[in-house]
Amino acid sequence: MSDESGRWIPAYLGLGSNLENPVAQVRQALNELDSLADTRLVAVSPLYSNPPMGPQDQPDYVNAVAGVLTRKSPEGLLAQMQILEQRLGRVRSAGDRWGPRIIDLDLLVYGNVQLSIPGLNVPHPGISERNFVLFPLRDIAPTLSVPGQGIVCDLALRSEEAGLRQI
Repeated sequence: MSDESGRWIPAYLGLGSNLENPVAQVRQALNELDSLADTRLVAVSPLYSNPPMGPQDQPDYVNAVAGVLTRKSPEGLLAQMQILEQRLGRVRSAGDRWGPRIIDLDLLVYGNVQLSIPGLNVPHPGISERNFVLFPLRDIAPTLSVPGQGIVCDLALRSEEAGLRQI
């Protein structure tokens, strides 16, 4: 899927932060998404606060989901997202999978594509298990069909809101 087709494809991105004023970090990332080449921000969920998924000895996260239209391939969009993370101060290191971070951007859904290559799984395999993704996604795309997982509003019905609060 490395060819850029020129067609506008809907995609959904997860955003999260739990360091250095997480609300401001997520809002800054949202503002920057619209500046990505061949990508247009078209929907933004409310912000949510939630406990960390990994080690509990870190601050709560602030999460949101953004809907975009993009002409980029999944790989191209992910590459742009990772450049944006770096520009906003994210430093990736081995072992930081569940650790605190200034900003985290995840490609959740890309059209109706199912893709599994090194470094990229689309749709994101954790969507149906993460209330901090499902509830913001439901806010902006309740009838979205997540390939191989189901309809967002149905997935959210099976998820608990425990620890999640809209801010």
